[in-house]
Amino acid sequence: MPDERFKVLAELAVHGANIQPGQVVGVTTELGQEELVREVAVAAYARGAIFVDAPYFDPWVKRERVLNAAPDTLDHVPQWLAARMATFGDRADATITLVGVVAPNALEGVDPALSGRDRLPWVKERGRVISERLINWTIVPCPHPAWSQLVFPELPPDEAYERLWEQLWHVLRLDEPDPATAWDERSDALKRSAQLLTEQRFDALELEGPGTELTIGLLPTSTWGGGGFVTRNGLPHLPNIPTEEVFTSPDPARTEGHVTATKPLVLRDGTIVRGLRVRFAGGRAVEVEADENAGAIKTQVASDEGAARLGEVALVDRQGRIGPLGTVFYDTLLDENSASHIAFGHGFAFAVADEDVSRVNDSGIHIDFMIGSPELEVTGVTPAGERVPVLRSGDWQLEQR
Repeated sequence: MPDERFKVLAELAVHGANIQPGQVVGVTTELGQEELVREVAVAAYARGAIFVDAPYFDPWVKRERVLNAAPDTLDHVPQWLAARMATFGDRADATITLVGVVAPNALEGVDPALSGRDRLPWVKERGRVISERLINWTIVPCPHPAWSQLVFPELPPDEAYERLWEQLWHVLRLDEPDPATAWDERSDALKRSAQLLTEQRFDALELEGPGTELTIGLLPTSTWGGGGFVTRNGLPHLPNIPTEEVFTSPDPARTEGHVTATKPLVLRDGTIVRGLRVRFAGGRAVEVEADENAGAIKTQVASDEGAARLGEVALVDRQGRIGPLGTVFYDTLLDENSASHIAFGHGFAFAVADEDVSRVNDSGIHIDFMIGSPELEVTGVTPAGERVPVLRSGDWQLEQR
């Protein structure tokens, strides 16, 4: 029998993306997520979509490419994949991305340095259309039995799957009488925090915690965002469900110090990088080490000129629903919204004024990794050198200046 929970989740996804009549909806999905894709199609067509495009990515086919294709071809991306995303931008269409693990062992035994060269299903063009606010979009998790076994290995398979659903139902606010309204209210709260941060006009942030002493410079016109986005055409949408962060694009030339990840990093192809440690100098990651699969992240950070620099810094307070669970979901959408994080690669042009757009980091990658914990202290530094507490023990310290 169909699982009615997928229908509820699909309706939330379509609400988050704010699908409009006449739009094509591009779904990013993998084999194993078909049930949710079909419900997304039902909900999208009910809102007037004219076509739902859902090409399925197969991580096992990617495995065969990495094992058998010539290594110097692994970074090749067929032109039509980039053109598809560019066309969504040209038409002001919409996208819904489904995340979550479907094949945790697909790249087992594969050289991570080689798998890191193949960045699919990510395409660089997506970074551009998002940065230029050309499309309305959202990302939502899709429960899968293989994912539940990764997150809850101590439980029998059926129990693990139900536990995953239970926790996702909670963090997605589907246990609220009106989940869409609950997300609108959370979005408003995040926007208030973002506005307060923007008003400080900090020149830099200092982050201190176990294994972390990092200074991140900000651009003169950096503005903080959170919650819902608005497209260039004025269409509101909620890009991440769940979302608990406020973020901006930093100065890619002014990151100094070292940082230690507080949660595993899971790349889009399912590769798990554990124990990530990075040292920055002059804005660049000059040392990248990890306890597991270091080669995968080293390859990606070396993929282009901007890949070793930061494109995002995001702060997460302890008022969200993910962090208190204490669950490592092995999925960036969820784990990044449980803790403060930074991202290698592509930055957001909309996070600065026109005069600073050319300074925002440009790269073919965007890889978030979590650095937050209750012990992480975040301090803002004003242009005059004043140091202002921002986060302590996960609580905001800012007041109207």
